[in-house]
Parts: sequence; structure tokens; C-alpha cells
Amino acid sequence: MKHIILTVAALLACFTMSAQKYKNGLADKTVAIVGGETILLSDLESEVQQMRMSGSSSDRDMRCELLENMMEAKLFLMQARIDSLSVSNDAVSNNLSQRIDWFRTQLGGDEEMEKYFGKPLYKLRQEWQKALEEQSLTEQERYEIASKIADVTPYDVQQYIDAMEPEDLPVVPVKYQLSQICVYPDRETAAVAVREKLLSLRERIMNGEKFSTLARIYSEDPGSARRGGELGLASKSIFWPAFSDAAMALRPGTISQIVETPDGYHIIEVIEKKGDMFNARHILIKPQYTSEDRDKAFSRLDSLKTKIQAEEITFELAARFFSEDPATRTNGGQMADPATGSSYFEIDQLKPADYAAIKDLKVGEISEPVESSDNEGYQQGRNGNLVYKIIRVDKILPAHTATFENDYTQILEKVQLQKQNQAVDQFLSQRIKSTYIVIDPLFAECEFSREEWNNKK
Repeated sequence: MKHIILTVAALLACFTMSAQKYKNGLADKTVAIVGGETILLSDLESEVQQMRMSGSSSDRDMRCELLENMMEAKLFLMQARIDSLSVSNDAVSNNLSQRIDWFRTQLGGDEEMEKYFGKPLYKLRQEWQKALEEQSLTEQERYEIASKIADVTPYDVQQYIDAMEPEDLPVVPVKYQLSQICVYPDRETAAVAVREKLLSLRERIMNGEKFSTLARIYSEDPGSARRGGELGLASKSIFWPAFSDAAMALRPGTISQIVETPDGYHIIEVIEKKGDMFNARHILIKPQYTSEDRDKAFSRLDSLKTKIQAEEITFELAARFFSEDPATRTNGGQMADPATGSSYFEIDQLKPADYAAIKDLKVGEISEPVESSDNEGYQQGRNGNLVYKIIRVDKILPAHTATFENDYTQILEKVQLQKQNQAVDQFLSQRIKSTYIVIDPLFAECEFSREEWNNKK
């Protein structure tokens, strides 16, 4: 008991101390105490700055919402320490590097970053590393709490369905199972044409023409072309490795050889280098394909479709022998979502061109040849490479209200998620009630989403 009284007294002393100053001359102070953890006003303001810089917003008062999130995180953090959870130093280091590189790029370098946050870079590194370590422990503890729920049984799923009004049950959207046969245009010929064009532009630059002028005229990167190809000072980590390696190897003012990346082909002029950051101009040109390429591919696909419909060859065999998409030809052309691995697609998971080709088809029917894109760069948000294809509709699952018989797995996931959220909510409610918590009067007007926090004001 004596130890607890002394601890509380020490925390109260910490809470009332507010002599330290930080950016803009504001006095730093402790704005919340959660058990043995404190939250400083400067920590909260740093979160506000990062949230605004990333373009995020809040439907509620931003500082109130962030403070509530930070206090909840402290409860998880305290339990994580009790449970002796550990941090992955490699993961924290990678996340820290990505965060710093992002802000350096957005703000224009180390000096601008230090000016924006009002702190030297080494101090930001220290603070963000600590924050990321705590975030790692917090996420692990949240997962630990959620994973301790009892296994969801068929009885739980049936109870969930029985407790719901029919109109409140989830609606399963229409889903398609599809197969495809793909043909690529002559990429080698197109690549040669691009290289010849870039070599010509490079020669003109070497003979005295301005890189920036040619970039405005010829570059197919619309974001930088209007700035004469200039990209702005940025961390090398945000570019494709081949592009970064080529740029970092150049002396300012020199012009690279042709560099190939998944975006296309480039020539690069480095303007400035600072450590592992650089500012460069580039001219990007992408391979272009002609109507002759399209007609040739469509004719080939039309011929295959005719043979399949005449039962001279099965779709699966045609895909194995003639499709040029390595991801689908080995399994008879069956398509799968690269993000989930599922062979069923909802409408918004299909590429627009693919959906336009199959939306009026019945099961077993094959589309006309269509110009679409493959999945290269899918995880990076790219559109992929040009490809021509025919698509067969293998199955259509109509939109319907979820049922135990037909959608057990989907409803089970919902029940499981609901139970996990309830476990986390119960943990937070109990901990808020049983933990010593003080919230500064500065936030007395905040309407926190959890009533337990409001009772602590």
C-alpha cells in the first residue's frame, strides 16, 4: 500500500509540472496519466502534425480523438509489459526508415523536416523509434486478447443468424468464377522502338538541348513533365531500385544510360544529392502498341474461341498450350485474386475491362477478345501490362441474403470478428475502471467515444 501511495504521489507531481517549453513557445505538460504511463502535450501535438501531413482528418475533434487513442494504447502497452511481450527490432527499424523517408520526401529534406517538427532529426528518430516499439507491443497485446476467445462453433453461427432480423443479415454480393486465355503484344519490338527514341533524345541533350524542355515535350510522366521532368528532393527508397541505383551512381549534371523499370524506360539527370536523397529530372517513355498488334492478337483469340465452341479443343487445354499468362495457364486458365488467392471475384475486384466483357454472359459462355491488363505491380497499385484476352464465365453466384447452409464460412468470420471486438472492448472497459487515470482539464470538453473515459474527467 505504501508503495502505491508513493507511486501515485510521484505521478501527481509529474502531472503538475509544466515548465518545459517546446515549438511555438507553448509549455509542454503531461495531459494524461494512465497507470504508470504518461502522455505529454508535445507527444499529442506530434501526432496531430503527422496526421495532418498524411492528409488524414477526423469527424470529431482531432486532438480529443487522438488523445483517446493514445490512452487506449497505454492500457494495451501496460498489459504487454506484464505479459513480457517482445519487440521485433528489425520490423521497428524498417518502419522507422520508411516513416522518415516518407516525411523527408514530402517536406523536401532533413532541414525542412526538422523545421516542420521543430526538432533535430536525431531527436525525431529517438521519439519515433520509441513510439514504434510501443505500437508494436500494443498491436501484439490487442492480438493476444482477441485470439483468446473460444473457437466459434456452428451453434454460435446459428445463434447469430437467429438473433438477426432477416433484413439485417449480411447480403452476399454476386460473385464470378472465371477463366482466361491471354496473349501479349510484341513487347520486344515495342521496347526497341522506345529505346531508339530515348537514345535520340539523349543525343540531343548531349548536343546542347535542354533536358527540361525535352521532358516537357516527350515525357509520359504527367506529374513531373510539367516541371521539366523534375521529381523533387526525395529518398532513394521511394523509387524503383533500378531507378535509384542509376541516379545515385550519377554525378550532378550527368545523364544516365537508358534505365528500365516496371513503369517503362527512362533517362535521368541528377540535379542534387544529399546523403541517400536526390533530386533528378527524368524522361519516361512507355512501350506503345499499334492497331496491328491488337488485330493480330484478336484474330488469334477469335480462332481459339471458335475451336473451343466447335469442341475441337477444351478451354482448359487451349489455356495450357496457348495462353501467355504464366499465373493461370498451368491450371487451365482459372483466374484468382492475387490479393486473397480466392477464385471468386466480386464486381469491384474485377478490372473494368474484364467486367465489361463478361457482365452480360451466362455460365459457360466466352467473351469476345478484350484489351485489358495483367496483375504485374498489383500490390504496388499499378495497372499492370497490356494484355489481350478471352474470358469464360465458369460460375455465377447470385447476390443473396447470407444463409447458414450457403455462407457458413463468411458468417463464421463475422461472428469471430464480433467476439474478438467484444473481448477487446471488455478488456478496455475493465482496465479503464480499475486503472489510475487523470486527464488534464484542458480536455474537459472532449466527448470521448467510450463513456468510461468521460467518467475519468
